Amino acid sequence: MLNALRTKEKVIAVLGLGYVGLPLALEFARQFRVIGYDIQADRVAMMQRAEDPSRQMTPDAFANADITFTADPADLRQAHFFVIAVPTPVDDYKVPDLKPLQQASEAVGRALKQGDYVVYESTVYPGCTEGDCLPLLEHYAGLTLGTDFKIGYSPERINPGDKVRTLTTILKIVSGSDPEAARTIADVYGSIITAGIYTAPTIKVAEAAKVIENTQRDLNISLMNELAIMFDKMGVDTQEVLKAAATKWNFLPFTPGLVGGHCIGIDPYYLLYKSRQLGYDPQVIHSGRRINDGMPAFIATKLLQKLLQTAKNPSQTKVLVMGLTFKENIADIRNSKVADLVRELMNYSINVHLVDPHASPNEVAQAYRLTLMDEPASDYDAVIVAVGHDEYRALDLPYFKTLMNGSPILLDLKGLYTVNAEDGVDYWRL
Repeated sequence: MLNALRTKEKVIAVLGLGYVGLPLALEFARQFRVIGYDIQADRVAMMQRAEDPSRQMTPDAFANADITFTADPADLRQAHFFVIAVPTPVDDYKVPDLKPLQQASEAVGRALKQGDYVVYESTVYPGCTEGDCLPLLEHYAGLTLGTDFKIGYSPERINPGDKVRTLTTILKIVSGSDPEAARTIADVYGSIITAGIYTAPTIKVAEAAKVIENTQRDLNISLMNELAIMFDKMGVDTQEVLKAAATKWNFLPFTPGLVGGHCIGIDPYYLLYKSRQLGYDPQVIHSGRRINDGMPAFIATKLLQKLLQTAKNPSQTKVLVMGLTFKENIADIRNSKVADLVRELMNYSINVHLVDPHASPNEVAQAYRLTLMDEPASDYDAVIVAVGHDEYRALDLPYFKTLMNGSPILLDLKGLYTVNAEDGVDYWRL
């Protein structure tokens, strides 16, 4: 397979061209012939013009890449090595939504031929690749695993916005349906990953390794959030506590905050779902999710208390929320907990203005039915800095004072600023 790919006799197809799929497709396209497939024709049109819809990659990244972008599933028939990197969200009830994965499996199944390989990168629960996706491949292809084609799982490890730990510099886990499949998949990925390849013994192990990476982070952040709630009641500055505790060599540097995005805030639900199917209800993981999901309500209540303490009627106040993306310096608004915070504030009849230099107003309107302003107004009763964008880190207290009226309130959810008691601002941070 690898030699045929190198001579461009065979072709790689990457399905799902978001934060994970597009960098992977372009990296493969520096050595191989690649088909980049996405179901959204408008996104495909942008990539054909060397524009990244996620605004993470520059036009230079598209240069000298042997890649064809398409939204036509018929084009997948030209491929022989398929990589599926579509989203794996949850629904409104926190149940895994496998529809994108199922649709991609059907599209690949219809294009599958003898000798082909299919590798899944989407985060799933252990057993999903072989139990949920494989039957679709076999059904639509009319082929049999092992005899006719092979599959594998190689979890994505893209960190959006990270300019240091990029795709090729992150150790890659691979796995296959049999030893030969694992070796071949390792060879293909090894041709672009400079950090090295780790071959997991089974597909289930690789799936489980991925899903617990983010579950572990979720639990550590939930501990920090619970501590922040406790210390707030005690009148203790959580950031100062963490700074002091970090002087011990083995203290882990986690901080409290809103846990959104397409990974940490989603992946634990896949593990919870599968475990409950098997009759075990995980207590620790569920508790961590409950705490993190409850942080928007906690922050909204904190602001409400501060407004009332300054004799401000919430229904007659105007609040500015700065930042909507799920993390700093990216455009990704998926599963934004800031949107949940805005809704919580609106439930108190607070007039909320929302700004973000990275988010798309159209995407925000479509996803959350919220309006993104071009610039802040003035005469705000409070300002909440919710995301640590570089643009916000450069701001200072005098700037915030120009935005607010008497008795200004500043909620600094990322702990970006230093404010003293004599500065004349009611300052609070997680």
